[in-house]
Amino acid sequence: MSELAIIRDGGMVIREGKIDIVGSSNEIKKIAGDAEVVDAGGRVVFPGFVDAHTHLVFAGNRLDDFERRARGESYAQIARVGGGIWSTVGKTRAASDVDLLAQAKKHGEWFLRSGTTTVEAKSGYGLTVEDELKILRVMQRLNEETPLEVVPTFLGAHAVPRNLETDEYIALLVDEMLPQIARQNLAEFCDVFCERGYFDVEPSRRILKAARKLGLRLRIHADQLTNSGGAELAAELNATTADHLEKTDEQGIAALKSAGVQPVLLPGSVYALGLSDYPRTREMIEAGLAVVIATDFNPGSSPTPSMPMILSLACTQMKMSPSEAITAATINAAYSLNRGNTIGSLEAGKLANFSIFDCEDYRELAYWFGIPQTHSVFVKGKRVV
Repeated sequence: MSELAIIRDGGMVIREGKIDIVGSSNEIKKIAGDAEVVDAGGRVVFPGFVDAHTHLVFAGNRLDDFERRARGESYAQIARVGGGIWSTVGKTRAASDVDLLAQAKKHGEWFLRSGTTTVEAKSGYGLTVEDELKILRVMQRLNEETPLEVVPTFLGAHAVPRNLETDEYIALLVDEMLPQIARQNLAEFCDVFCERGYFDVEPSRRILKAARKLGLRLRIHADQLTNSGGAELAAELNATTADHLEKTDEQGIAALKSAGVQPVLLPGSVYALGLSDYPRTREMIEAGLAVVIATDFNPGSSPTPSMPMILSLACTQMKMSPSEAITAATINAAYSLNRGNTIGSLEAGKLANFSIFDCEDYRELAYWFGIPQTHSVFVKGKRVV
């Protein structure tokens, strides 16, 4: 993770949306002929960031929650007065697919302007058959109508609706939602919020096993609030990723390593909630895990689409080196989405998804924070920012 393959004064030849050749600028000039030239002017060129954990599609915002937190109220206190996830669920259920698409397109522009070209996006703000399908169909339209690539994940197991018992809702997830989503090919992954008070280990196991039988790959929100066995469950089920992991201990890290599960770490949510319990990142890296960092973009606990901000938090709060953080936000993240062969690095044969930043040294992107450094963004060889 700490070794970046940097080509100084480098260049690329791009044909039909893919990288054809990578080498020094002098070599490229000899090969390119009469091709259109994009001169980066001594700036740094990165692979497009791959954000492997977002909640991209929702309605409204949670400004009231934000203000309450600033006054010192806890997540539980805010939820008791109608805030938290239920505030967003109500707004998202009430929104039309047209309104949801319009807001999601706005969010998508934010990601692109931050240098992100691929995002994983979770449902989970509907919690009914109709509303979960509505969210996933909005993701389909984002893929059709915007340059941003959206990788859809079904997170119906985000919370239990207030009008249902837990067992009733799990039956609805397993017997109705998952089969419809698989039949309509609306999601690539299934995720569960495995946490006490939401979905304990046994219900999470049941939902994820049902999803796997239907051909979906698995991701798990694990050990965010308590060390509740989420990492071990991810290892048991050979999930692709275990996400959050703020409370995961050495046994959980060992389990992830033994099963080859990628940790997806979300420092933005720790920061935005005013907490300090960041994951045991150095232990994970030293164990040989292919760590991923992501924004966790959502209206409640991490309202940022900015991967450069996440790079800064990774370096300052989780003690990752700049090169480790960049690896975690590009090639490692691409592999966690089953796209390591097509995106995540600037190599011949991969999609020409890349960003040019106004800096001369890759470390500047994490060093300077709170200012936009994006010069331009390209998707499949076409400038989109």
